[in-house]
Amino acid sequence: MIHTLPNGLRIIHEHREAPVVYCGYVVCCGTRHEDAADSGMAHFIEHMTFKGTHRRRSFHITNCLERVGGDLNASTSKQETVYTATVLRKDVARAIDLLSDMVFHSEYPQAEIDREVEVICDEIDSYLDSPAELIFDEFESMVFANHPLGRDILGQAERLRTYTTADALRFARKYYVPANCAFYVYGDVDFKQVVKCLECATADVPVVPKPALQCLPHSYMPAQREVSKQTHQAHVVLGAPAFGADDDRRFALLLLNNVLGGPGMNSRLNTSVREKAGLVYSIDSYLNTYPDCGFWNVYFGCDPKDVKRCMRLVARELDKIATTPMSPHQLRAAKQQLIGQIGISCDSSEGYALALGKTFAHYNVHRDVQNICREVESLTPEQLQQIAQEVYAPDRITTLIYQ
Repeated sequence: MIHTLPNGLRIIHEHREAPVVYCGYVVCCGTRHEDAADSGMAHFIEHMTFKGTHRRRSFHITNCLERVGGDLNASTSKQETVYTATVLRKDVARAIDLLSDMVFHSEYPQAEIDREVEVICDEIDSYLDSPAELIFDEFESMVFANHPLGRDILGQAERLRTYTTADALRFARKYYVPANCAFYVYGDVDFKQVVKCLECATADVPVVPKPALQCLPHSYMPAQREVSKQTHQAHVVLGAPAFGADDDRRFALLLLNNVLGGPGMNSRLNTSVREKAGLVYSIDSYLNTYPDCGFWNVYFGCDPKDVKRCMRLVARELDKIATTPMSPHQLRAAKQQLIGQIGISCDSSEGYALALGKTFAHYNVHRDVQNICREVESLTPEQLQQIAQEVYAPDRITTLIYQ
């Protein structure tokens, strides 16, 4: 069920027979919405939203749901910031009141900023100490060079330490408005009651137009970079831009990615580089999509002396998937595997709820798993090969190596 409040807040609910309810706000505000001077601000605001409102101090926020056995969490991405709650059915009104208070009434007190910014700086340092995670951020900065999507979500410590209450309020008043948010509920609750609770919780929030997302043009140039990290293992990421989530070809790329290096142990990269050659512990490919663009990448870690051999094997699999059409049997098996994985992933209630909220927030539609499966079923070998030749073209690939 779907409803929009007069203030612009969109609400979506899907019923689920269970005592536990998943709900939350998806705020359409991520790293890509920041100006260069506000680097790291979206993630900074996420942290500070837990630090007090005009009704609650930080202690009351952290204990509001914990005291009834619930869970409160948040995360920031390039595209959005999400505030989530997991509670028993009887505590949904409590969760709605708390989440709404945090999202729309946070005060960002300077004393809390001065403390919390050091926590964020420690988070940045933890990534710097983890090359297997850091390499993905640097790779994305290469693919989206000089573009907001290429910025680090966490920002830079020097800049973060300059932020004030006024900076936080300026940013939040632009993006943390009902018209720029969606509230999702996945569970056995009365939708009319949810709507009433949200009406009450947001009654005093000013009505502000939804800020426009500037989809800035992206000029891509493939690049190769090697960085000395003094690590025992070499880390490698390679990939290139791909289609956005508003492109119908994304379903074909989803299937290709699953065949190439998806989570199955029978993926082509895992079979070639791990099982047959014995060169890596794990090797995976990923597909990352935003509404207007996306990218794919392959990651593996190996002994430094085996980097070139691993890259030759990866190049061979990319060439094979682009030049050799799948047989009817291979395509049928690939479709069956992907559809099965999608079905199993839907059994993760928390993950399903979050996907429900994000899809509605960005595309204003209900997440239709059956439609995804129908699109996958309709794919042909010719479609897949044509897209593979375009996306996996060797002259489009960017490579980053830590060793």
